[in-house]
Amino acid sequence: MTFIALPGVYAPQDDTALLAEALRNEPAPPNAEALDIGTGTGALALVAAQRGYRVTAVDVSWRAVLTAKTNAWLARLPIHVLRGSLLARLTGRRFDLILSNPPYVPTPPGLPRRGAAQAWNASSDGRLLLDRICQEAPPLLRPGGVLLLVHSAVSGEETTLRQLREAGLEAEVTDRRWVALGPVLRSRHPWLHLQGLLEADQNKEELVIIRARKP
Repeated sequence: MTFIALPGVYAPQDDTALLAEALRNEPAPPNAEALDIGTGTGALALVAAQRGYRVTAVDVSWRAVLTAKTNAWLARLPIHVLRGSLLARLTGRRFDLILSNPPYVPTPPGLPRRGAAQAWNASSDGRLLLDRICQEAPPLLRPGGVLLLVHSAVSGEETTLRQLREAGLEAEVTDRRWVALGPVLRSRHPWLHLQGLLEADQNKEELVIIRARKP
């Protein structure tokens, strides 16, 4: 599929592709429901819809909501797109699959979290939204339901695994991939090195897929 991305909306990149691969490895039972948190262009939501899931997608950005709706129309695939902050509008809903490629880039104090930057800036440890997803997503899973997350290893994969296990899920890293540092991480390399998150000569980051199943 080809996706448009309005200015200020995160375009599909390596992390999106890696999570899409993990999604394609998940079974899609009849009438299964999926949720895409922070949908952006709707790329992952549309892969889920293509596989037969009934998909709800949510994003805090009006531009992302419009972009996802437009891409769904272009792809002739049905997804229900909502504007909201994470899971606030989904109380009482339950899903068989939850996906998220959230903001996860560690961010020096004082940098903006509005506009395009809200798609990657995620506090000094990169866990501004990851921690919330680990807390708020598990109650929305049906028994046997799966949460699929992608983020950089610099954002604390062990913390993600611990929090999801504490929430009662069976969590593991199912895939890893080294990719070239993008422009945001390259621009922050000196600061990230001082924080002990990147080596002085490091020019790649490791992306991880975390799969967490509700027993």
